[in-house]
Amino acid sequence: MRMLRWMCGHTRKDRIRNDDIHDRVGVAPIEEKLVQHRLTWFEHIQRRPSETSVHSRRIKRADNVKRDRGRPNLI
Repeated sequence: MRMLRWMCGHTRKDRIRNDDIHDRVGVAPIEEKLVQHRLTWFEHIQRRPSETSVHSRRIKRADNVKRDRGRPNLI
């Protein structure tokens, strides 16, 4: 965000909202970029053979299971 403010010629003292800065610069929201990255990764996994361990662990994980806090376990 600091770089975007610098590109517009504003500082934090100018008290301009982040949404206004994003609109001026034309940058996509971070949520949109995360979804795009996840879809790209999912497409990559789908192209792999089904017997690959990454494929079976990533796709077969249940979404309604409560996960532990912290770093995920690398089994």
